[in-house]
Amino acid sequence: MPTKTLHIPTPDGRADAFAAFPDHGERHPGVLLYTDAFGIRPVLEKMARELAEHGYYVLVPNFFYRHGPAPVIELPEHIGEEIRPAVFTQLMPLIEAHTTERALRDADSYLRFLTTQPEVSAGPVAVTGYCMGAVLAMRTAAAHPEQVAAVAGFHPGSLVTDAPDSPHRLVPNLTARVHLGLAENDLTPEALTELNRALDAADVGYTSEIYPGTVHGFTMADTDAFNPSGLQRHWDRLLPLLEGTLAKS
Repeated sequence: MPTKTLHIPTPDGRADAFAAFPDHGERHPGVLLYTDAFGIRPVLEKMARELAEHGYYVLVPNFFYRHGPAPVIELPEHIGEEIRPAVFTQLMPLIEAHTTERALRDADSYLRFLTTQPEVSAGPVAVTGYCMGAVLAMRTAAAHPEQVAAVAGFHPGSLVTDAPDSPHRLVPNLTARVHLGLAENDLTPEALTELNRALDAADVGYTSEIYPGTVHGFTMADTDAFNPSGLQRHWDRLLPLLEGTLAKS
């Protein structure tokens, strides 16, 4: 499985990124993968390689690149509950600095870069994300309806807020098919109802699902939140979504 470390030109500098793609000498549909707040690390590289094995070129940008290359902060092999507070003390200034304006500028650059790679086929792409990356995925898909045919988010961050630019308010701009895989504690019942109501009103094809027995972060094998059955369900939903929306050569 070929992999590369790449650098994506952006209006604010260069974002380092990890890419994985099949070793077939062909062109493949592109998938932009947004990590959780912990960023690019071995577990995300493994997930990108696994997705690439199904016939996709997977680009994983370091969206905290303004603060340095990945890993932006030092992370242990296992991010246990006992160290999460200390880790998030370091991460919160980076998260707060990653404004919607910055995210949208970066999304333009990431998609432009992805679609011009020689290993990527012409046509629409997909965007998927985890935790805060799910929010970035929804923003990207809403801002680029002509390019993004599928969007998936797993154990998402704040999809429903009171902010004028809350992700659920952007749903009318979507043309992509959507899957949202939620942990049991991700959204209140009221917030989930509001999100589904927005998706229904926008008349987009979507599924939103609470994965049984999961907590926030359930796909991440290097955290205490990891749930193997939740991770498998994530693949069982993500792969058919991509298969049904992205044409393979």
